[in-house]
Amino acid sequence: MRAVLSVSRTLSLTLLCLAIGCDKPADAPPATAANAGKDGKAYDTKAPSPDAANAATATKTPPKPAKPKGKQVPPPETVTAPPADAKKTASGLAYKVLEPAPADAGDPVGPNDSVKVEYTGWTTDGVTFDTTQGRAATTFKVSQVIPGWTEGMQLMHKGEKMRFWIPEELAYKGRKGRPQGMLVFDVELIEIIAAPKTPKDVAAPPADASKTEGGVSYKVLSKGTGTKHPDKWDKVTVNYTGWTTDGKMFDSSITRGKPATFPLNRVVPGWTEGIPTMVVGEKTRFWIPEELAYKDKPGPQGTLVFDVELISIEDQPEPPPPPKTPEDVAAAPADATKTDSGLAYKVLQPGKGTKKPTKESTVTVHYSGWTTDGKMFDSSITRGKPATFPLGRVIPGWTEGLQLMVAGEKTRFWIPKELAYNDRPGKPAGMLVFDVELIEIDAKPKSPH
Repeated sequence: MRAVLSVSRTLSLTLLCLAIGCDKPADAPPATAANAGKDGKAYDTKAPSPDAANAATATKTPPKPAKPKGKQVPPPETVTAPPADAKKTASGLAYKVLEPAPADAGDPVGPNDSVKVEYTGWTTDGVTFDTTQGRAATTFKVSQVIPGWTEGMQLMHKGEKMRFWIPEELAYKGRKGRPQGMLVFDVELIEIIAAPKTPKDVAAPPADASKTEGGVSYKVLSKGTGTKHPDKWDKVTVNYTGWTTDGKMFDSSITRGKPATFPLNRVVPGWTEGIPTMVVGEKTRFWIPEELAYKDKPGPQGTLVFDVELISIEDQPEPPPPPKTPEDVAAAPADATKTDSGLAYKVLQPGKGTKKPTKESTVTVHYSGWTTDGKMFDSSITRGKPATFPLGRVIPGWTEGLQLMVAGEKTRFWIPKELAYNDRPGKPAGMLVFDVELIEIDAKPKSPH
């Protein structure tokens, strides 16, 4: 439930999460190391206690050396320092080509590209802290790894093998649980998943761009083969790439190699308004003003530019109209009941049951929520689907208020901000008003543990 669950998605679900299922960005290859121990070593480096040291000296029995963890690959002879014939960049990254790329390798890796690689990483004492040997090659976005990898990968072509000596400032310096000091990597570039190029008109829509009533500018890049336009509540499948107006790409289904599917009424308003101008097979560029994007919410800020290809449309039933804004939305009326916490409520329709939920219950409800200026920010009714959630996992005003209800009851709550989101960024601010219908109480079974 978007507006109420404290651990759920943000109020206005970002395109990144909603359209692509919140895929977790790839971390630097060394982040997958299962054996990075203290001080970056792949083994236990704890010094023996004085007593243990004395005992060892007395018995003249040397302590057993700790064994490195994980698969060990013989290190190169130059693991301690780059050789004289290694090249060095201005940042301090040293590298050497081990196997050149084929003549037809094409362009090098770009800053927004994703790559598929095989690699092995060592600390300067020759310990392997991570390797793809014995497992599949790894794929990641070049901009989402350690700086040494981000820089180094852009020196490579498909099919090339390189050795990198990455200084700690470009690796994991000071990061807990990561290998420290200079790191050495042998990398083979298997594949480049090229990102779309930044549009030349990314800074502002051109003079020949069209504009929707809501203010979304758009330009058709290539015509589609379909004739039907999606409704604002239909589900669509698209390929897309997004940039900020300074040309920085922040998301792309192209580099992930997987189109995105989502309901049009569950994304940023600029998408809800813009994509219905399209037909299947069409490619369109959109310039979405910040008011219709992520203004004051988690996500890239300012005007956003998207290239979108509409792949398919899945018809969905038209959602019911939004409920009317309550006349008493600005403040609780005199006949409302108030609890010690400051929660105010009024029963709009009595229920038929007698059982009330507890904090441990899971409940199913229909609800709508407004800010005190009458703006509706969320509603399960307009989505056409009730919400089910554990009562102990929502804002305090809901946890308290729903325990006052019985099944079938409809109640209006005036929840002070301290019992709502307390002005948390990306959430509706101030006192919130909710109309709630309790549909079902399903007590959560207690764990035997």
